[in-house]
Amino acid sequence: MAGNFKPARGRLNGTGPVAVVDIGSNSVRLVIYERKARTPTMLFNEKLLAGLGRGIAATGRLADESVSLALGELSRFKALIEHTGCQELYIVATAAARDADNGPEFVREVERQLEAPVRILDGGEEAYYSALGVIAGFWQPRGIVGDMGGGSLELVEIADKKPGTGATFPLGGLRLSEEADGKIAKAQKITQQALQGYEWPDLVPGERTFYAVGGTWRSLGRLHLMQNDYPLHVMHNYEMSADEAIAFCRKIAVPNLEGIEMAEVVSKQRRPLVPIGAVVLEQVLTSMKAERLVFSATGVREGLLHEKLPEDMQDHDPVIEAARELCTLRARSPDHAEELIVWTDKLFGELGIEETANETRLRHAACLLSDIGWRAHPDYRGEQSLNIISNASFVGLDHASRAYLAAAVFYRHQGLREGALSPVIRELFTDRLRIRAKVLGATMRVASLLSASIAGMLPQVGISNTGDGLKLELGKGLASLDGDRLRKRVSQLARVIEVDVEVSAG
Repeated sequence: MAGNFKPARGRLNGTGPVAVVDIGSNSVRLVIYERKARTPTMLFNEKLLAGLGRGIAATGRLADESVSLALGELSRFKALIEHTGCQELYIVATAAARDADNGPEFVREVERQLEAPVRILDGGEEAYYSALGVIAGFWQPRGIVGDMGGGSLELVEIADKKPGTGATFPLGGLRLSEEADGKIAKAQKITQQALQGYEWPDLVPGERTFYAVGGTWRSLGRLHLMQNDYPLHVMHNYEMSADEAIAFCRKIAVPNLEGIEMAEVVSKQRRPLVPIGAVVLEQVLTSMKAERLVFSATGVREGLLHEKLPEDMQDHDPVIEAARELCTLRARSPDHAEELIVWTDKLFGELGIEETANETRLRHAACLLSDIGWRAHPDYRGEQSLNIISNASFVGLDHASRAYLAAAVFYRHQGLREGALSPVIRELFTDRLRIRAKVLGATMRVASLLSASIAGMLPQVGISNTGDGLKLELGKGLASLDGDRLRKRVSQLARVIEVDVEVSAG
């Protein structure tokens, strides 16, 4: 079957689609990414909960029914891989395949069907790639990564963009459920015994963050999110305090989530495993003396692809790269967005606005995203941009930062009226970020009138601090850009920054 996929990535360069088949103890998954990139975009994603690890603890073998389900799905995966024209295919297998007596036989059949080698990850490698996936998906993460699959639990410290030495435990959801006969008290005892001898890294206060990876824990997080009516339904970087997480884990440690409010948001196949996941998570958070829990949507697959990138690309900021990609695909003039970064650097510098390193990177990302909604009707550009940004598959930023990006671009299009902004967004960000989003939005509104959002104009507009305020210098060649509409927007900017702003033309 020939590959018929013609990328709709417009001006983007780079490799074609890349596929990863992840054979876990609970699920078998195919993910096709659009291309190799610092923040790879999923082109296609499908999973089958085959339950390969079910029964291994008792029989030592992969169950025949589970094997048949998994192998049957592979023929579909192969057809999709060929149809989309994937240039590279990576196949990884974890606990079930490596622990079962008939694992090698199963792996050989996988290799025959997909016509590619299978890499069986040992516990240390699984921990390493899970941690690398978190490093790929967060901005300067520090703490401990835990990846709970169907057959095992991996723990590894991360700091300075590098994973530490990992450890693996027989505490996967399927395995622990079977060994405990589905009994919560027995699962608690087994978990405590398994973790008893582990030497937890000596983390300093402020770095005792636990990054939870794996479908069972994400389902647990989704249940918490829905019960608390959290305004943004994005699991990546959803967080809570460790104390709140421990209390929640104790609350839902009920077989099959019977009687738990909103249990229906968890799939029926996951419900028996979520209480087991809660048992393990409670023990981990307690044992490591965690301060906060953060859920990660990135793990082994993303870690594997991250390792394949050149080292200089690995060091790129994931938010900036994702924003730049959207800008390249959607903006009128991507070069204008790059000029806007430099121009706002100058303006914020002349105003003496203090920014943390995180706030600076967010401002740069907002500049790149400032024009992604321009093809919408003018009345809806702000709303469309806000919806795209608030729900985009961004990594490397927390939810408050995501709200800042959405608000800044909304203000740029819709004006600065506070009441017009979505209450969902207002709930998420801090007052400090709200004020900075409005300042940036007002600045971008001035820039758009000066340049029509096309490159080449902003570098000619001077910015200087007069001592009494700010001066925008149009010069003789740009004097014709002056006018009432521009001065109204400049007045808006002056009110927001509480500093006089004058326009010098000619």
